[in-house]
Amino acid sequence: MGVQEQYPFDVQAVRADFPILDRLVGGDPTTVGQDDSDDTPLVYLDNAATTHTPEPVVDAIANYYRGYNSNVHRGIHQLSQEASVAYERAHDTVADFIGAAGREEIVFTKNTTEALNLVAYAWGLEELGPGDNVVLSEMEHHASLVTWQQIGKKTGADVRFIEVTEDGTLDMADAAEKIDDDTEMVSVVHVSNTLGTVNPIRELADMAHDRDALIFADAAQSVPTRPVDVTDLDVDFLAFSGHKMCGPTGIGALYGREAILDAMSPYLYGGEMIRRVTYEESTWEDLPWKFEAGTPSIAQGIALAAAIEYMDDLGMERVQAHEELLAEYAYDRLTDLGSVEIYGPPGDERGGLVAFNVDGVHAHDLSSILNDYGVAVRAGDHCTQPLHGKLGIAASARASFYVYNTVEEVDALVDAVSDAYDLFA
Repeated sequence: MGVQEQYPFDVQAVRADFPILDRLVGGDPTTVGQDDSDDTPLVYLDNAATTHTPEPVVDAIANYYRGYNSNVHRGIHQLSQEASVAYERAHDTVADFIGAAGREEIVFTKNTTEALNLVAYAWGLEELGPGDNVVLSEMEHHASLVTWQQIGKKTGADVRFIEVTEDGTLDMADAAEKIDDDTEMVSVVHVSNTLGTVNPIRELADMAHDRDALIFADAAQSVPTRPVDVTDLDVDFLAFSGHKMCGPTGIGALYGREAILDAMSPYLYGGEMIRRVTYEESTWEDLPWKFEAGTPSIAQGIALAAAIEYMDDLGMERVQAHEELLAEYAYDRLTDLGSVEIYGPPGDERGGLVAFNVDGVHAHDLSSILNDYGVAVRAGDHCTQPLHGKLGIAASARASFYVYNTVEEVDALVDAVSDAYDLFA
């Protein structure tokens, strides 16, 4: 059976929902759409950074602005009522998608980074102090690493890192040592955006809770690509971004257990998040609104719900199967070249991305050459500088896959990588 015949859904039908995939790249950028003689079909493999947006999600944004554009929770006129209902229902959609108890446990943020900062400042500054520690992993994205690092400096809490083994997985024996009676928070990425490693969040949650600590799962690379249930994972906090799962930029979500969120003070103050204000005192609105100060990202929140509905229609089990199929195929084909070093677990034990280097070719040069072939990949440290330092490299190239990618696009990547190697050999 060919790899294409193993697709869990009709990929060509999915691609039809993404008009941007039909565009050509290269040639003279000032004549795109006019003179395409020097242009090349786009092969977009930078999905771990940002995915593309399907027509139903674009329609959701347009329908809001064309039909009921208004602020939420601030007016009794019809447009405000319609916008408020749609925005509140978007929280319900997110809650259902990740298995939360209800909208009270879903705070809309700009992205995963803001969600991490919200918890670090609203919870961390109040709860952490000298003698406490926060446990991260060596594969953390800067959004987590830098945030907790700075909170540690402000509070005097120690920040520890679970070691990454040579095969790109967490050393769970080291985790058991690092998570101790002084641990207050464990904050670990669910799927590494560099290694593709799928971390055992439930096992880490059990370790944390056994020590009366909380756990935060950075799910920026997992919620978009596989079924995620916060109850099954038993996490206290979890965050993800809409732009990595067919949604718009500028919207993300923080899940938090209701009792914990209820006990936390707001992170931002101002309009929308207050119940009563006098010149001397203020009281806060109910969850989740007490953490959504000011006019929120209304259109983006509504569009995030539309993106979730789109993904639900595909089926997250099938999304995961498609990503893993492409990742394993890419891992095997790149390995067969013999000139490529791939970082992280084997092809059948990773999420839908492959970070690698080619002998004698800097990652930035490789990305530039691939661009000439129409192949878009990421090059750099992928916001994991310390991890790259541990790997002994300054940068890597990263190909990441999503629901609209095909085996033929992986072949195009491999052919271009082979040509790049020949060019520098």
